[in-house]
Amino acid sequence: MKILLLEDDGSLGPWLKENLNKIGNSVDLFTDGDKALIAGLKIQYDIMVIDRMVPGLDGLEMIKNIRERGIDTPTIFLTALNDIDNRIQGFDAGGDDYLSKPFALEELISRINALSKRTNFKKNKASSDFLRSGDLEIDLTNRQCFRQKQKIELNNKELMILEYFIRFEGQKLTKSMLLELVWNINHDPTTSIVETHISRLRSKIEKPFNDKLISTIRSSGYVYKSK
Repeated sequence: MKILLLEDDGSLGPWLKENLNKIGNSVDLFTDGDKALIAGLKIQYDIMVIDRMVPGLDGLEMIKNIRERGIDTPTIFLTALNDIDNRIQGFDAGGDDYLSKPFALEELISRINALSKRTNFKKNKASSDFLRSGDLEIDLTNRQCFRQKQKIELNNKELMILEYFIRFEGQKLTKSMLLELVWNINHDPTTSIVETHISRLRSKIEKPFNDKLISTIRSSGYVYKSK
């Protein structure tokens, strides 16, 4: 399984990653919630194991953001916050299971396997999955875009940009964020690649329909809002 692990403890995180990898998993370890959120939105994980008290965006808010964007990756909270109120908060935020620290590795592995078995992943569905916003929709399985039931020809990068705009609808996406999400570029070089692709995207999803979906925030980023 491909696992997202959010754990900022310098000893526990690498130890967990090593032991989960030993039994055939592929584990991406993150030590802060902001980077984990970007990865959770960009990569299709089978399971997420999340500590709550981490730098940046805490684990609880990270999962809330993931769920608000329609991503239902099975999630286990692994945390020292183990009283009943904190457990309820974890489940209300979108967690599927809750394991308290200290814990036994064997129990965590058992819970991961059990959660994986009882989850019907999107990749196993017979029908296509759609991401919808106003009169726009993306067929996530076949990687196609439609507006007002008309098919719009987008290349892969344009489709990825539009997908993130819809998932972050109403929120600002900076050029740096788009470079990391779409092109996996972790810094902000002098490039017009983002502007060029967004210009092409606008010409395809806005111009034929005589309206505006993507607004430019000068020297800051972009905001998408559906009609």
